[in-house]
Amino acid sequence: MKIGIIGAGHIGGTLTRRLRALGHEVAVANSRGPETLAGLASETGATAVTAREAARGRDLVIVTIPEKSIPELPDGLFAGVPPDVVVVDTGNYYPRQRDGRIDGIESGLCESCWVERQLGRPVIKAFNNIYADHLLHNGREKGAAGRIALPVAGDDPAAKLVVMRLVDELGFDPIDAGPLDESWRQQPGSPVYTTDLDADGVRRALASARPERRPEWRATGESPGDFARPT
Repeated sequence: MKIGIIGAGHIGGTLTRRLRALGHEVAVANSRGPETLAGLASETGATAVTAREAARGRDLVIVTIPEKSIPELPDGLFAGVPPDVVVVDTGNYYPRQRDGRIDGIESGLCESCWVERQLGRPVIKAFNNIYADHLLHNGREKGAAGRIALPVAGDDPAAKLVVMRLVDELGFDPIDAGPLDESWRQQPGSPVYTTDLDADGVRRALASARPERRPEWRATGESPGDFARPT
């Protein structure tokens, strides 16, 4: 596939490496410009581009940037991009550690529902509940004992299937986590978040999740701090 990745941090860099190793054509962008991605491009064979270029001419686009940075993406990022191009959101809302207060999420929108509104495009939620190092190293062949499973949420069955196939190709069992408005079941603080469960464990964890955002995952008047000293 032709894949665009917007964001080259922990998850974006890991997906660039893994997807290139699997033979996919990858174009990667960040907020600082293509010239700052020369090392990653040289290492992986990915093409360093702008965010706008990463969204064009692709089969699938992965948006993997801090929640607070979503509104800073170029205006009309997906203008003219065909509607069958799959858009994946890997993001998480960390109000006390990084993002500060985002009113829409604090008011009850699931995180990816808020992202979808900002982008003006339907998104599939995936790759948000696993550590980047585990995504890089812990994939296993299909049928392997203890294979980690990853939830995939979204409203478009065809787009969701594309992402689930990619999850499987990367070495993880894809689990249909329902529509996007239930993707709170895989947000930070949920039973499935960073727990490396197998398929049955993920299904149980999703079913046991509760929609209330716990106080430690809500912004305060002092937010944000940082990951060492959340406020």
